[in-house]
Amino acid sequence: MSLDLARLRALQRQAGRSDAPARDDPAAGRDAGAAIADRRRAYPAAAATTTAIAPTAMAPAVVVGAVSPATGPANAAADDASSARGADGVFGPDGLVPSRPQRTDLDALRRLIALRERKPANPGASNAAAAGAAQTLERNPAARPRATARDAAPAHGLGAVTADRSLPGEEIAPGLHLIQSHLPLPGPREALSLAFAKRPDDRLDPRRLLFFDTETTGLAGGTGTRAFMIGAADWHDDPVLGDGLRIRQLMISTLSAEAAMLREFARWLAPDTVLSSYNGRCYDAPLLNTRYRLARIANPLSGLDHVDLLFPARRLYRGVWENCKLATLERELLRILREDDLPGSQAPAAWLQFLRGGSSALLRRVAAHNHQDVVTLAELMQRLVQAYAQAQAEAALPES
Repeated sequence: MSLDLARLRALQRQAGRSDAPARDDPAAGRDAGAAIADRRRAYPAAAATTTAIAPTAMAPAVVVGAVSPATGPANAAADDASSARGADGVFGPDGLVPSRPQRTDLDALRRLIALRERKPANPGASNAAAAGAAQTLERNPAARPRATARDAAPAHGLGAVTADRSLPGEEIAPGLHLIQSHLPLPGPREALSLAFAKRPDDRLDPRRLLFFDTETTGLAGGTGTRAFMIGAADWHDDPVLGDGLRIRQLMISTLSAEAAMLREFARWLAPDTVLSSYNGRCYDAPLLNTRYRLARIANPLSGLDHVDLLFPARRLYRGVWENCKLATLERELLRILREDDLPGSQAPAAWLQFLRGGSSALLRRVAAHNHQDVVTLAELMQRLVQAYAQAQAEAALPES
């Protein structure tokens, strides 16, 4: 049978009133317990429901008035009062289970504060332990732990060893470095024929030649690619070092120094300068033209003569070697073998690594690579002039 909330409250009130005689007369208490047992037998479903809902509240009603010889009547009265409080605690005034107030967990708050501050529990003890360890190492140096390979490796944190970021040459402007050198390679005494470049009627004063090469931030070209190094070589009679090949290189260590580099390179050019490069007509010169235009600086390259050595080299040596790269011509034609050379394709990564705070070791190797490129151009020009003249002489022999 079903038991509603009103009927359950009536049973609780009846059970509470039956407890009063038990406080004065133990016999009456036993009679009240028997009466409650009779009600449970009359309403078995109600007794089961009551036991399932609040077993702790109904259990004392079975033992009301049971006085043990050890406890006595006083303790029995205290048990009756606690049972009555238990019934009221389980079923509130509205018949629902009252919610217990939440107590603030101070220990949990203290643990949270300790985790945030991360302070040692006992600073004095830790300091004393550190001082004792230091005294032990001073008395016994052999107790010091040995360094391992992992300890010797440079760390990438705050304690990392500072990278060597020194750059060669002289800083002539903020972020702009000038590298100069002189090689005892006297220039030709006679004018050079440009017949090898399909200009048979042109003869050129070697002192007007300026061999140049650039190192850029990328190989694709376009407005996003810029030159971070410009190398140039020309035959120059130095009053101290004598006649020879002068090599000058401009290198920027910051992007803001690009305009200063372009202005300085413009000072090296004269109206009668003849540029010479290896594929510079298709790559280096257009790139510099774009940079001058974006920097809003007058372009000194416009109107200058340009002798590109790539096309004559292809006409003379196509199919002779595996390719006509400058490094191949160096090795096969000029008998120059580079050692520990950094390929030009790795120059963009080397400069980007330096900008990100890395070492300048790779950037110095890029400067050495650029230095050798312009020196090779000067020697290649003379060799192409001789090779073309020799080929023409050999071609004229059968006819005679």
